[in-house]
Amino acid sequence: MTAPILNYALLAPILVILGGALIGVLVEAFVGKALRASLQLPIALGSVILSFAFLWRSHNQPSATAAVGSVSMDPAGIFIQGTILVLAFIGILLIADQDNFTAQASAIPGSEEEATSIASGKQQTEVFPLTLFAIAGAMLFPVATDLITLFVALEVLSLPLYLMAGLSRRRRLLSQEAALKYFILGAFSSAIFLFGTAFLYGYTGSLSFNDIAGAVGGNGSSSTFLYIGIIFVSVGLLFKVGAVPFHAWTPDVYQGAPTPITGFMAAVTKVAAFGAALRLFYVALDGASQTWKPIITAIAMLTMVIGSI
Repeated sequence: MTAPILNYALLAPILVILGGALIGVLVEAFVGKALRASLQLPIALGSVILSFAFLWRSHNQPSATAAVGSVSMDPAGIFIQGTILVLAFIGILLIADQDNFTAQASAIPGSEEEATSIASGKQQTEVFPLTLFAIAGAMLFPVATDLITLFVALEVLSLPLYLMAGLSRRRRLLSQEAALKYFILGAFSSAIFLFGTAFLYGYTGSLSFNDIAGAVGGNGSSSTFLYIGIIFVSVGLLFKVGAVPFHAWTPDVYQGAPTPITGFMAAVTKVAAFGAALRLFYVALDGASQTWKPIITAIAMLTMVIGSI
């Protein structure tokens, strides 16, 4: 039995971000509160810069797969990852202004504990490793080549954002309401995505995009499972994009979340979700393009009109 080939060199940009996030968690656990802020920002920025350096080193190399074929590093994926890192660097600089974040997230809004935390100058520095985890998920999202990896990337991206949306300093109740709404709706969209994954697996017998593409093009059986799977998987991705009719969460969440987190969600998550959608539709489901292209076109038009009102 041969050992699986992971190809760590291709995974290095993502692994660097995850390593920075883990170091940030250790800082939160073992470093005093007075020093955390001065350490977390350099760790976060350094992780993004180092990740971009590894990514730049591989941008002229031929397309290749890593993690036993679960990740595909090609020019399109590298470009999207680079865009995510640039936007993430700007986002971390904005997050560094701790005045936007509550002094103590666990304190009840308006309580004496919260007032004491503000008076003592406490800072919620956990936001930095949470941001790095979200960046790692965003980088994995557009290069995933099977539905399980795509789902893992979706959750690694989403779970930190649910927490960060509730950390606003000045709109505490509104911020916590936004975080709760985002979590509940995000959980539903993830469940729907998994439901669609089950239908696609039932139709094709595989979770790999390449195998799904072959089955979609040559499977002579009933297409009911295929169409249901496409619809449900699309819902999970369109929720992340904020496309009509799955955009109702965006006004409440964007208004309630801290301003830097709103900017991060509006930029990084959408770039990652668009990249994942492009790979899913044009690699795995290209054989069914006559089915999904009119629907996606209509959703795009409605999103540009209704979603911007």
